[in-house]
Order: sequence, then C-alpha cells, then structure tokens
Amino acid sequence: MPAPSAPFDAPAGTRCDFPVNAEPVLDEVKTRVLARYSDGSTKREAYVGDLIFAVTNLATSRTIQVDIGGSALVDYARGGTLETNSTWHLVGPAMFGFRENGGNRPRGIYVFDGIFSVAFDATGVKTVTRYQGTERNLCEELGESEDR
Repeated sequence: MPAPSAPFDAPAGTRCDFPVNAEPVLDEVKTRVLARYSDGSTKREAYVGDLIFAVTNLATSRTIQVDIGGSALVDYARGGTLETNSTWHLVGPAMFGFRENGGNRPRGIYVFDGIFSVAFDATGVKTVTRYQGTERNLCEELGESEDR
C-alpha cells in the first residue's frame, strides 16, 4: 500500500537554529504489514520506495534536496507507533529529526545512509545505532554561508 510522507515545519530552535520546512518532492514509498499481534495490531511492517525531500532554511531560503529512499523493517511493541515503542531496522538513506535531549544525537535533522537501527522509547526519544555508513546533519549544511 502507498505510505505517503507528510511535509513538516520545525520552528527555530526545535531542530535547527533557524526555522525549517521539509516536504516530499518525490514519494513512491509503499508499506506492507508482515506480522500482527493476536489483537490484529501491527507487529512488523516493511517500507520501501523512492523518496526525495526538499529541506529549506526558511530564514535564508537555502534548500537542499535529499534522497531518503532507503528501506526499513519496523518492529512495534504492543501499542507502539512509528515514533513510540518501535525499532526501525534500516538500509539507508533515511531522515530523522532530533529535538534537544531527544536522543543520542545533538539537536538536528539527520540523514543516515548505510545500515543502522533507530529505537524509539515510549516518549519518542531515539537511540541510533550505526553499524556501517555515514550520517549528516542538514542543519549544519543549511546554516553554512554560501560565500565559502
């Protein structure tokens, strides 16, 4: 089934020092439920497909397009959602935002490319484990001077 990604806005200070807008420009992601709990809720789900986002520094209008069309296998604890009580097993690239004290990365919007997992606790705090690959903080890139 199609699994469209929603655009999002992040006010200054929540992810980056400046306000950010992010929206999909290409979204062909699909999902399939692979396992269910006895009550019918989702236990394991797979995601795959092309996904490109435009991420914009709203203070400068500087935009970066990022390919985040990796594949993911998501395991849910009972009652879990994509952003709580779940673990994503990923072959990147994929993008995740971090608020202050929101996980084991500093505040920012990160693109992880490679093999990694992202575990969400009950409050949405993320723990990233990188097995192989790279990561980049888009806030740093969008905040850089274009005069370099």
